[in-house]
Amino acid sequence: MTTSTTTEAPAHGQHISVPTPMVPRRRRSPEDVAAASTFEGERRVLLAAPRGYCAGVDRAVVAVEKALERYGPPVYVRKEIVHNRHVVDTLTEKGVIFVEEADEVPEGALLVFSAHGVSPQVKQTAADRNLQTIDATCPLVTKVHREAVRFAKDEREILLIGHDGHEEVEGTYGEAPEATTVVNNPEEARTVEVQNPDQLVWLSQTTLSVDETMEIVQILRERFPNLQDPPSDDICYATSNRQAAIKKISPESDLVIVVGSANSSNSVRLKEVALEHGAARAERVDFANQIDESWFEDARTIGVTSGASVPEVLVDEVLRLLADYGYGEAAEVVTAEEDIVFSLPKEIRKALQDAGHEDTGRGGRTR
Repeated sequence: MTTSTTTEAPAHGQHISVPTPMVPRRRRSPEDVAAASTFEGERRVLLAAPRGYCAGVDRAVVAVEKALERYGPPVYVRKEIVHNRHVVDTLTEKGVIFVEEADEVPEGALLVFSAHGVSPQVKQTAADRNLQTIDATCPLVTKVHREAVRFAKDEREILLIGHDGHEEVEGTYGEAPEATTVVNNPEEARTVEVQNPDQLVWLSQTTLSVDETMEIVQILRERFPNLQDPPSDDICYATSNRQAAIKKISPESDLVIVVGSANSSNSVRLKEVALEHGAARAERVDFANQIDESWFEDARTIGVTSGASVPEVLVDEVLRLLADYGYGEAAEVVTAEEDIVFSLPKEIRKALQDAGHEDTGRGGRTR
C-alpha cells in the first residue's frame, strides 16, 4: 500500500505525485513519546551542512530530465541514475525506464549512462546495438577512469580501493582489468599480492569513507613503501565535506538520522562515520515515515544529514516530523561552502543547441 505525496522536483519546480511506501507498524504519538522520554526540557536539532545533492548528482538528474524534454519518453537509463529511491521513483513516473544492462534496450533507442560511470565494454555493447547514448558519468569519476588508463599505459599496477560490485568500481576496473586489483577493506590490504611493488599506484572509489581509505593506504604503504599516490584526491569533495560535517555534529548528538538509500555508498558511510565520531545512535532512512518515533525517547539532540544523491525535499520532511515531536528549529552547522557546478553532458548540450535552446544549462547547485 502506498500514499501519494506532492513534492517539488529539484530541477524545474514541476509538481508530481510520487508514491511513498507505507511503514506497517503502529505510529507513536508525540504524547506517547513524551510519556516514555528519559529526560525533560528542550529538544534540539543540529542540521549538517553541506548535505544532499552534489554537483555530479544534480548534473546527472538534470541530464535525464532534459533528455525527456527533448526526446520524450521512454528514456532508458543503465542501472540507477543515482543511488536514491525517491529520485528513481520520480523519474520512473516521468517515463524513464531503468535497465540493468545495455543489451536490454531496444536497438536504436536512447540510453543514459549513470553518474557512477561505465566500462569500455558497456559502451561497446551500446554502440553494437546502435544506441544513442548520453554519458552522465560524474566528471570526478571520469577523472579516476582517465588515471586508470594512464597508469596502465605506463605499465603501473593499480590497487583500486573500493567495493566489489559497486557500479563505480566496475566501471573503473573495466578501464584496465589486466592491471587492476580491487582492495575492499583493511584485511585485504594486508594480504593482497602484487607483481611489482616498485611500479604500484593506488586509486579509489570516490564515495568511500576518507578515514577508512587512508587506513587502507597506510597498510599498503607499510607493505609497499614505493606505493604511488594518485595525482589528486580521488574521494570527491562532496563525500569529504559531508563526512566532515557529520563529524562536527556527532559528538553532541544522541541520535543521528542520515537520509539516504541503502545502496548509496556515501550515505551508508555517513552513518558509520557518525557512530565512529561520538553519536550515541545513528540510523539511515529513505523517507521520514521510516523513522521509528521510539528513537526520540532518549534523544535530546538529534543530528540530521543526507547523502550526496538526496534531494532536499526529503530532509525537509524529516525536519517537519521532528518539529511535530517537539524539536525546535534546526540549527545549521556549516563546515564548508560548496559552489561547484558541472556542464551538462556534451550530448545533451548539443541536442538542446540543435533544438534552438539558448540556455543549454549546467548541472550543480550553490549552497
